[in-house]
Amino acid sequence: MFATLSDRLTSTFKNLRTKGRLSEADVDATVREIRRALLDADVAVTVVRQFTGAVRERALSAEVSQALNPAQQVVKIVNEELVGILGGETRTLRFAKNPPTVILLAGLQGAGKTTLAGKLALQLKGEGHTPLLVAADLQRPNAVTQLQVVGERAGVPVFAPHPGNQGADDVMPLGADPVAVARAGLETARTRQHDVLIVDTAGRLGVDAELMRQAADIRDAVQPDEILFVIDAMIGQDAVTTAQAFADGVGFTGVVLSKLDGDARGGAALSVASVTGRPILFASTGEKLTDFEVFHPDRMASRILDMGDVLTLIEQAERAFDADQAEAMAGKLASGEGFTLADFLQQMQQLRKMGSLKKMFGMLPGMAQMRDALDSFDEREVDRIEAIIHSMTPGERDNPKIINGSRRARIARGSGTTATDVNQLLERFDAAQKMMRQMAKSGGMPGMPGMGNLPGMGKKARGKTAAPARKVRGKSGNPAKRAAQERAAIDGRPAASAPTGSAFGLGGAAPEADPAALELPAGFEKFLGR
Repeated sequence: MFATLSDRLTSTFKNLRTKGRLSEADVDATVREIRRALLDADVAVTVVRQFTGAVRERALSAEVSQALNPAQQVVKIVNEELVGILGGETRTLRFAKNPPTVILLAGLQGAGKTTLAGKLALQLKGEGHTPLLVAADLQRPNAVTQLQVVGERAGVPVFAPHPGNQGADDVMPLGADPVAVARAGLETARTRQHDVLIVDTAGRLGVDAELMRQAADIRDAVQPDEILFVIDAMIGQDAVTTAQAFADGVGFTGVVLSKLDGDARGGAALSVASVTGRPILFASTGEKLTDFEVFHPDRMASRILDMGDVLTLIEQAERAFDADQAEAMAGKLASGEGFTLADFLQQMQQLRKMGSLKKMFGMLPGMAQMRDALDSFDEREVDRIEAIIHSMTPGERDNPKIINGSRRARIARGSGTTATDVNQLLERFDAAQKMMRQMAKSGGMPGMPGMGNLPGMGKKARGKTAAPARKVRGKSGNPAKRAAQERAAIDGRPAASAPTGSAFGLGGAAPEADPAALELPAGFEKFLGR
């Protein structure tokens, strides 16, 4: 979502790195480009003015003028101000002292409240809580059914005493009472000892009095500990207006950004926290229930400035990878032996659990320079590799060398690929095995200082590959050296050769000269002890 903004800011900072000292004109030009980038990203005008004003004031202060690297100091200032408008510090859910903790979800229709209820419930379940979902949206067609499906996928129970609207019109059915459903859900959570209650409420296509009154009535009935305003991150500056209306009409304690994986300009994320004064708690980054994460302002600012988000990447890896399997695999990789295609398939499957490969690569620092390669990356290639390995027999996975032409054809037919695809996979795997064996023998990564050598490096390799010294036959092409060779031949002694490393015959230890044979100035003998 922040790709365009990130590229604009990165390009702006590149121009600063060539300057050893920043003038006021340089700062003004940089701030002007930052302002344009933020406005193009659909950030609220008031937020842009506040942000650029703070950046300019700090960029002209002593902390930049006295810095060793002014360009890096300006980037640091922009990063800190970005963290500030994104909320400053990470804020997590506040749980009630006496369970259940009641979480009320509010927002416009289409913002993704129902799906987000399942995502939040799944995350809380993974943290050891026992959440209960309440279907209080009785107006949107099939909203109750959707929540039941989402709850089943998340493995979380759903309290839905009323089926809700089953028709095509967005009309509340007769006898439906969302406030009564929410109140009954709270009693059910207490009876069944659920420690978290998540209430899904109705939304509208726009802010109106009826929506606000219903949300306020549900709030008064269940007395929530957290009211989370779910906002579509793709709607731009209008998100600020909607958030302010909900803050005034219902009130909320935190914001959840949905559809953060979209291709919109991302102005809502950079505006809503600063305008409403409420922190962003979570971000929804995809369609899967696992595409949900805690919102860290400092990490998001780092992503926007193309400095990566390695901490989030590590946390996702820790959740996706099994510790025992990872330890066993590390032993195989360290020894360089026993790593098979079955192990390779297992590692790929663990990697897929972390989510989109594009998203993971995007969390690495400096990946904005490879954005075109990332955009053209086809994640279906991983599916093809999995299909090829699944089409092999256990023996072929353990020993790929037995795969001959007929086996390649069978594997290609079974996986829906070509024999060329199978050959390419086997060649890549063979190269990976050779690299791991080399790493195991040399004690580390090839070519890295103190971590082993590449093939053809080291003493043993040099002894095998070094060519013997070439003997020079005949007379030298150098006139001086040729004359010395001729005199040596006449005198019957070997010609003196220049020491190794001397280009002019002056290197090495020269023979000592007889002091008595030297013509010295008068009176210089006393310094020679004579």
